[in-house]
Amino acid sequence: MAYVVTDNCVDCRFTKCVEVCPVQCFHVDERMVYIDPDGCIDCAGCVPECPVGAIDDEYNLPDDKRAWIEINRDRAAVLPRLTGGMEPLPGAQQRKAELGL
Repeated sequence: MAYVVTDNCVDCRFTKCVEVCPVQCFHVDERMVYIDPDGCIDCAGCVPECPVGAIDDEYNLPDDKRAWIEINRDRAAVLPRLTGGMEPLPGAQQRKAELGL
């Protein structure tokens, strides 16, 4: 079992989740972060840190979010590892508000 970053992260890229990850299993692109499922130790420390509710246990994902399991696996395999926090993307607070959070 691993945790998965879903589309709520798109265009936000808040990275408090990365800062608490004990195994540095997050990877990053220009729009969001992804979790390497092979590196994730299922500690769940990242979940409460995400202000947009983008991270969930792969077994709890609703059907319309299940594709994010493979998206995280595929993207983490080719993207650089993120080992510390970054500034949120411009517009992240607006995106958070649009999500109702």
